[in-house]
Amino acid sequence: MKLHKESKGTIIVATVLFAAIAITSIYFLEMWSLLIIVPMLLIYGLVFWFFRVPNRDIFDHTENVIAPVDGKVVMIKEVVETEFLKQPSIQISIFMSPLNVHICRFPVSGNVIYKKYHPGKYLVAWHEKSSTENERTTVAVESLTHHKVVFRQIAGYVARRIVFYCKEGDQAKAGHEFGFIKFGSRMDIFLPLDTEIICKIGDKTKGGTDIIAKMKD
Repeated sequence: MKLHKESKGTIIVATVLFAAIAITSIYFLEMWSLLIIVPMLLIYGLVFWFFRVPNRDIFDHTENVIAPVDGKVVMIKEVVETEFLKQPSIQISIFMSPLNVHICRFPVSGNVIYKKYHPGKYLVAWHEKSSTENERTTVAVESLTHHKVVFRQIAGYVARRIVFYCKEGDQAKAGHEFGFIKFGSRMDIFLPLDTEIICKIGDKTKGGTDIIAKMKD
């Protein structure tokens, strides 16, 4: 199983802790140590599972908006995006549980025209105010259809580290990685009002491959 580059520090810490707990348990509890070691081994395995990098067939897209993450669609509504677009938009929110792949991908192809990191709170990721009050990053891309699309990584109650690699002027390719969030969070995408929405609330998405909307050319 291929692991993401962001896994290195976490896996080192997890390995040291697991080894220390296992050795201590065996020394003091002998056979009863299995009651501690087995659950810890399960948690240790979940750390590796969280940082997995699945193989995905990524295609070129022009009008299509691609799911930026694995997760569940929890919101589709008209809002006013106040940070960059400053106008009414359609917001699609996708919630990621700790068991989802947490690679963050560009939802559209084009050019990165804006990026900003915001420190903030750690409300549960499905809370509506998490979009504006939690720790988050905002990225805007001018798409190949000449629309401005904003998407936002949002830290949740458990997630404490957001990473994004793109910078202004970079070329964005729909479905390709631009960042990573550790341990459960949410992604918001803000699209033009005339966008054809294909997904619906409750849909489970596969980042990089599922089409969630289509913009007018």
